[in-house]
Amino acid sequence: MLDQLTLYPIADDVLLAPGGRVVVRTYGVAPADGRVAYRTWVTGIREQPRYWRWSRFEEAAAGHRRVLEWLTGRGPLPV
Repeated sequence: MLDQLTLYPIADDVLLAPGGRVVVRTYGVAPADGRVAYRTWVTGIREQPRYWRWSRFEEAAAGHRRVLEWLTGRGPLPV
C-alpha cells in the first residue's frame, strides 16, 4: 500500500525542546487514484503521534504555521 502512495512535501520544521527534538511535517498524500489529502504530523511530544488533516493545500500550509505557533506557545491548539 505505501508503495502506491505519492508524498508531496509542503513544510518540515524541527524544534529543539528541553525534552528533545520535535519534528513537524506537512505533506500532501496521494494514492494511485490521484486524490490528494493533506496531513501534518508531529513527532517527539508525549501524545505522539499527533496529526491534523486538511482538505486543501492552502489550509495545510496555514495549519502547519498554526501547529508551530501552538508548539512554541504563541497560539491555541489547532482544530
